[in-house]
Amino acid sequence: MRKRLKHEMVTFPCPIPQFEESYLEKKDDLIKLQNDGSLLFQQVPMVEIDGMKLVQTRAIMNYIATKYNLCGKDLKERALIDMYVEGTTDLMGMIMYLPFQPADTKEKNLALIIERATTRYFPVYEKALKDHGQDYLVGNKLSWADVHLLEAILMAEECKPDVLSAFPLLQAFKGRISNIPTIKKFLQPGSQRKPPTDEKFVAVVRKIFNI
Repeated sequence: MRKRLKHEMVTFPCPIPQFEESYLEKKDDLIKLQNDGSLLFQQVPMVEIDGMKLVQTRAIMNYIATKYNLCGKDLKERALIDMYVEGTTDLMGMIMYLPFQPADTKEKNLALIIERATTRYFPVYEKALKDHGQDYLVGNKLSWADVHLLEAILMAEECKPDVLSAFPLLQAFKGRISNIPTIKKFLQPGSQRKPPTDEKFVAVVRKIFNI
């Protein structure tokens, strides 16, 4: 669910969408993938699925969403799903890069993340759920927009635990989606979902990517 800078490979054996992950631990790991042609544009993430090595996050997510029927029933629903996903992607990007920012700007940027989450992004999803009157963002069926929004909520709560205090419908949404059996299993302690970024992770990423 969460995009990580050192994310290398995810494998989805069909028909059950389970996966295995590998991570870049040193610079040589990235160089090897670049040299053997695994990375079309010389960068991660990369997903190996159905005999392909897919790169570029959007292409990866679209393929998996389509493969597992998570992208809506028609063109209109797909457009709505894409809009909602782009919004959560913007918010998640801000959160993901926070640990890599200079220490003297982190507090200011954290405040900006909370402000954007609570005034720009979460109000949109709260209104969508209210106007729609269904359990999911689009149609009455789970889509990848729901999964993406859940991850954005969880990431925002890592920044500010009560960030949903003014959004009762999103609180209920979080509870519903979190309790879908496969997602519930993924969110349990010790699962494959990654913990919040720590200083050790930041140091490894900086070394691998020269940032």
